[in-house]
Amino acid sequence: MASDAIAEQVVHEGGASGRLRWLALAVIGIAQLMVVLDLTVMNVALPSAQQALNFTTADRQWVVTAYTLAFGSLLLAGGRLADLLGRKTTFLVGLVGFAGVSAVGGASVDFAMLVAARACQGAFAALLVPSALSLLTTTFTVPKERARAFGVFGAIATAGGAIGLLIGGSLTEYLSWRWTLYVNLVFAGIAFVGGSILLTRQPAPVKPRFDIPGVVLSSGGMFCVVYGFGNAATHGWRSPSTWGFLVAGTVLLALFAFWMTRATHPLLPPSVVLNRDRAGAYVAVLFASLCLFATFLFLTYYLQRTLNFSPVKTGLAFLPISASLALAANVSTIVLMPRVGPRPLAPAGLAVGAGALAWLAQLGPHTGYAGGVLGPLIVIGLGLGMVIAPSINAGTYGVAPQDAGVASATVTVGQQLGASIGTSLLNTIFASAVASYLVAHASLGRAANALASAHGYDTAFWWATGIAAAGAVVTGLLFQSGPLANPQAPVR
Repeated sequence: MASDAIAEQVVHEGGASGRLRWLALAVIGIAQLMVVLDLTVMNVALPSAQQALNFTTADRQWVVTAYTLAFGSLLLAGGRLADLLGRKTTFLVGLVGFAGVSAVGGASVDFAMLVAARACQGAFAALLVPSALSLLTTTFTVPKERARAFGVFGAIATAGGAIGLLIGGSLTEYLSWRWTLYVNLVFAGIAFVGGSILLTRQPAPVKPRFDIPGVVLSSGGMFCVVYGFGNAATHGWRSPSTWGFLVAGTVLLALFAFWMTRATHPLLPPSVVLNRDRAGAYVAVLFASLCLFATFLFLTYYLQRTLNFSPVKTGLAFLPISASLALAANVSTIVLMPRVGPRPLAPAGLAVGAGALAWLAQLGPHTGYAGGVLGPLIVIGLGLGMVIAPSINAGTYGVAPQDAGVASATVTVGQQLGASIGTSLLNTIFASAVASYLVAHASLGRAANALASAHGYDTAFWWATGIAAAGAVVTGLLFQSGPLANPQAPVR
C-alpha cells in the first residue's frame, strides 16, 4: 500500500508531482531501452550465434525478424489490452514475461529454440511498449514538459538501437553471445522495481471492449506481409509461399481497414488514424525505421566480415550514430517541433537520410571506416533523428484517454514493421545481388567473393536510398503545416 500512496503522487488529472514524474520517465525509459536494444543487440552477436548453432546465412535474418514480426503483429492487441487491464499492470507483466523468455533464449541449444524465444520476446514487448508510451503520454500533459519528455524518449527509441550494437559487441567478445539475451534480466529487474513503486494505476475512464475480429485480421495481416518478405530470401520471389503470403497479408489488412469502419468497438478507432498528423507520424516512423535498422544490419556485417572488426570495435564504430540520433531527437522535439510542427522535419530528415544512404552505397571491398562509413553514419543519424522522435510525439498527440494505449501501439507498429520489412526485404535483395554477381564473375575465382559482398551492400543501400526518398515525398503530403493542433480540436 505504501507504493500505491507514493504512486498516487506521480500522476493525477493536472499532471504529476515534479521529481517523481521525472523518476517515472526514467523507469519508462529503461524499459523502452531494453526493448529497443533487443532490436539490434543480437546483430553483432549473430556471427557468433550462427557459428555456435550452425544456421545458414539465409536463416540469420529470422533471429532478428522473429522478434520484430511478433512485436509488430501483436502491438495493436497489446495496446488495447493496456487500455482494458490498466497500463501499470500490463507494463509490469510485460517486463516479467520479457525477462523470462530472454533467459530461455540465452540457454538455446539450437536455432529453433533461439527463434522461438525471440518471437516470445516480441510478444511480451508488444504488451510492454504501448503500456510504457501511454503512461508517458498521460503523465506529461503540459506541452513544454511533454516536449522534453518525448525528446528523451525519442532519443532512447532511436539511439538505443546503436547502443545495443555496442553492448552486444562487448558481451559477445568478453562473455558470450548468450549474454546479449541474459542482460535483459538486469534491465527488467530495475524497471520492475521502479515501476512497482513509482507508476500509478491508470485505468481508462471509458472501458473499451476487446475487438477479437480486429485482432485476428490485423495480427494475421501483418504476420503474412512480413513473413512473405522474409520467405523470399530462401525460396525466391516467384515461390507460391512468398507471393501467397504477401497477397494474403494485403487482403487481411484491407479487410481489417474495412472492419474498423463497421465494428461497434473497433480495435483501432478510425479517429486515431484519420487525423493527418497522426497518420503522417505512423508512416514516417515506418520509413525511418526501415532505413535505420537495415543500416545497422548491413554495416554490422560489413565491419565484421569485410573490415575484420571485432564485435567490440564494431559496437564502438556505431557510437557516432548514437550521438547524432540523440542530438537530432532532442533538438527537433524540444526546439523545432513546437515552432514549426512535424511537416518540415520528417520529410527533410528522410531526405537527409536518403543522401547518407546513397553515400553508403559507394562502399567497396577495401573502403576504410573513416573514409566511407563514419561520415554517412553521422549524417543518417542527424536525418532520421529528426523523423522518429517528433513522429512518436505527433502519433500520440490529442487522442482520447481510452485510446491512449492503442494509439501508442500504432506508432510503434510503424517502427517494428519498418524494422522487420527493411531487414527481410533488403536482406533478400542483398543475397540476390551477391549470388548474381558470383555467377556473372565466376572467372575471378576467390577474388570474386569480396567484390560480390561489396556489390550486395551497395545494391541494398541504393534500394534503401530510394525508399527514404519516397518516404520524404509521402510524409510531406500527409503532415499538415504548422504546430500540432490543440488536443481538444476536432479531428481533421
